[in-house]
Amino acid sequence: MSALTPPAAAMRTVIGVDSSTQTCKVVVRSLGTGDVLRTGRRPHPAGTEVDPEAWWEALQGALDDAGGTADAAGIAIGGQQHGLVALDADGRVIRPALLWNDTRSAPAAAAMTAELGAVEWASRTGSVPVASFTATKLRWMAEAEPELADRIAAVALPHDWLTWRLRGYGPDRPDLDQLTTDRSDASGTSYFDLRSGAWDRQLLSMALRRDASDIVLPTVLGPAESRSVLGSDLVVAAGAGDNAAAALGLGIVSGEAVVSLGTSGTVFASVADSVIDPSGTVACFADASGGFLPIVTTLNAARILDTVASLLAVDHDELARLALTAPAGAEGVVLLPFFDGERTPNLPDETATITGLTTATTTRPNLARAAFEGMLGALASGVTAVREAGVRVDRILLTGGAARSEASVAVAADVFDAEVVVPEPGEYVALGAGVQAAWAVTGTRPSWRPSSRAATTGAGNTQVLGQYRAAFERRYPRS
Repeated sequence: MSALTPPAAAMRTVIGVDSSTQTCKVVVRSLGTGDVLRTGRRPHPAGTEVDPEAWWEALQGALDDAGGTADAAGIAIGGQQHGLVALDADGRVIRPALLWNDTRSAPAAAAMTAELGAVEWASRTGSVPVASFTATKLRWMAEAEPELADRIAAVALPHDWLTWRLRGYGPDRPDLDQLTTDRSDASGTSYFDLRSGAWDRQLLSMALRRDASDIVLPTVLGPAESRSVLGSDLVVAAGAGDNAAAALGLGIVSGEAVVSLGTSGTVFASVADSVIDPSGTVACFADASGGFLPIVTTLNAARILDTVASLLAVDHDELARLALTAPAGAEGVVLLPFFDGERTPNLPDETATITGLTTATTTRPNLARAAFEGMLGALASGVTAVREAGVRVDRILLTGGAARSEASVAVAADVFDAEVVVPEPGEYVALGAGVQAAWAVTGTRPSWRPSSRAATTGAGNTQVLGQYRAAFERRYPRS
């Protein structure tokens, strides 16, 4: 297989992979300088459940597109967090993988939270279960597909399974004990003890409604630990969850928070000590550097812009142009953008709501502006929650595909009361995986921080955020 050619003696590159919900992206970097040398990509199937074999095929194709691994010293896979890949004793996938954005396990999440209590969940795992987390998907499977659940011999996350396949394992070599993961992805399962760094099998058994002591779980590797490809010297680093990998790629430091505008939206920071929020608004995962990653995640971000652009029959450039012709606050038009339900706030069955429409305010520019303000208003609430959990935020790094829009930057100036900077465009999950690969190869974490441009001084516009919050409180009054 050309994509897994043994590395040449020079070993001058490292490879970072981003196996995201929609796409597999590969970035090949110089081991000495971190410069990007080559890239590759292949699409993933749409849907909230996917045959993992499609990820493996996409990874092989993306590696081939990027020139293979002949000159690579190391490789690491960053992957979409949470999800469920259930394997039988023969190493075969039992059912299509349930992705993070599959919300069918929302009732299971509520039931599990009630069984143990939100405070206990937060104390033991750093977060309160929601439909995204692996444990809730296992509970759903145990209740909805008990015969399949009884066949589970091992549970892996998407990046765990891909790393296992990359190293030469799978149905033809089903050594389940060779499954590996890292702290960041393990901490998003709801059965990983955040403080001890060990699996919590009591919680796993609770999820499956049976004794899970015989279930194989991946070995948790440290930030610089690695394994290798069978029959090769190619180093395979631990990998990471997507947000933890992005934090490595951005090189974030104390006082900085990332607001990512991808398919979903995230607010996260990298801190030395764990953060506990029993409300469940802020989940605390481990990061990929030995610390912790308090995070707020929304299901709806760039997809909001997709939906409104389609409604207005325009492309994204025209949507941004329209938005920039409307005044800040869109003349009172407010979009609560929960088109596909929402994870934070925990509203899995909700729909979007738009308010403030009159004959005078129902204009294309106002609707366009409301789309950007709804997307960023929801994430500004996430920044507030992270601060209230005790994390200092002086600077916002605005990333993701939608951050390239001037309208996103302009609205960010209205909703964030912190300095906003926009790092140069890049595939930061794959870039961070490359940092991790270099760390595993050399034993030293490289300092490859991207350049960025200042966007705002962070004065903020209290009207814009205030009217978003007021609309939210009217729609969802506190009990």
